[in-house]
Amino acid sequence: MDWDEFADWGRRLADYGAGYHRELRDRPVRPDVKPGAVLGQLPKAPPEEGCSMTAILEDFDRIVMPGITHWQHPRFFAYFPANAAPPSMLAEMLVAQIAQQCMLWQTSPAATELETRMIDWLRQAVGLPLGFHGVIQDSASSATLTAMLVMREKVLGWKGNAEGLSEQRRVRVYCSDQVHTSVDRAAWVSGIGQDNLVKIPTVAGDPLRPMDVAALRAQIRSDRADGYLPAGIVGATGGTSMGACDRIWELAEVAENQGLYLHVDAAWAGAAMICRSFRELWRGVEKADSVVFNPHKWLGAQFDCSAHFVRDPDALRQTLAIRPEYLRSHAHAEVTDYSEWTIPLGRRFRALKLWFLLRYYGLEHLRQMVRNHVTWSRALARRLESEPDFEIVTEPVLSLFTFRHRGDDAHNLKLLEQINADGRIYLTQTRVDGRLAIRFQAGAFAMTGEDAENAFYTITGMARIMR
Repeated sequence: MDWDEFADWGRRLADYGAGYHRELRDRPVRPDVKPGAVLGQLPKAPPEEGCSMTAILEDFDRIVMPGITHWQHPRFFAYFPANAAPPSMLAEMLVAQIAQQCMLWQTSPAATELETRMIDWLRQAVGLPLGFHGVIQDSASSATLTAMLVMREKVLGWKGNAEGLSEQRRVRVYCSDQVHTSVDRAAWVSGIGQDNLVKIPTVAGDPLRPMDVAALRAQIRSDRADGYLPAGIVGATGGTSMGACDRIWELAEVAENQGLYLHVDAAWAGAAMICRSFRELWRGVEKADSVVFNPHKWLGAQFDCSAHFVRDPDALRQTLAIRPEYLRSHAHAEVTDYSEWTIPLGRRFRALKLWFLLRYYGLEHLRQMVRNHVTWSRALARRLESEPDFEIVTEPVLSLFTFRHRGDDAHNLKLLEQINADGRIYLTQTRVDGRLAIRFQAGAFAMTGEDAENAFYTITGMARIMR
């Protein structure tokens, strides 16, 4: 492909993307396909000869698009959003075109320094104090794994990487049962192990379901007496299931008194902290050792883009940095090499989309979007609550709440399946106190109040059909 052809197809694909988004509201959110439908249309062997872009794009429309779940759909109310605002998409086009590998300052000086500035813009935006530094990770899962590795190394006196874990005392980390499963996986991958990730009960009757700090203190005392080595705490702000929020200020007090590392996972809800009125949900976060949230969720930065803040970058580098001769920077000892802050050596130019996004919209536009989503979600919860045979299981935490229709788990699962099969909206389920509940989460960048109305009529309409 020559560059004239590249430019021509680039224009065509930009037009294609604009048309896709203009018409997206008219599509069903999820595809109506059976497993294997796409695979069966793909040749089993790779092609020996090339073909035209025209043929490739025709097959894209014929084979791929019918099997796509539309994450950018304004009525995507499942999981959490994975937004991609238009300025972010344009930035990603440039990232693909200049194809940077941002592992060291010298391999991409502008990318490194833009990342430094963007992380500090985000720090200011969510109200974290001076003294926090940061790095852009691919996901909150990677940030949490990194935090757990730092916990492990600090408590072992930096011996784990060098000596392995077999001869060390058993390290323990504490969290509630409301944390994301990435915390469990981090325990596996870090070598700490599932049995040493201690799940502390939550406070009975508190709608935010925070970790019971008295139980945490008792567990730490018991573990020390039994010869374990407590290393850290993972606190949640906006848990995945129903939005649980730990009392971060209480966890910080325990961490300080016990000499433990405190990591706060605010993957989804952290974006809402650009609004001062929501910051009570993570009060005390300034005392955490590390914090993560995902601009690629609520703020509209195209996946992947996770902001990982740390109070002590040296501890992070001491855990992860490795410097063979071919990676040494001899000319500038004062520069930052972000590959020493992350598990992968290779790094994408993720800061560019943040620069485009924040400059194009400004914080106030993004704040209003978040406020709207919270308002629409709360209003929907109240309307469902007033309907016969509906109950709100967990009250809205920001823009997330859960509900049930009268009946057992099988009935509610069938209702969920009927709602999703209808195609107008997309919801998912969770379990609250052992019972199935249906989740609603507003966060799509293109959502309007009419989409919340559509959700109400779809949910209640499907429930009436099932009576």
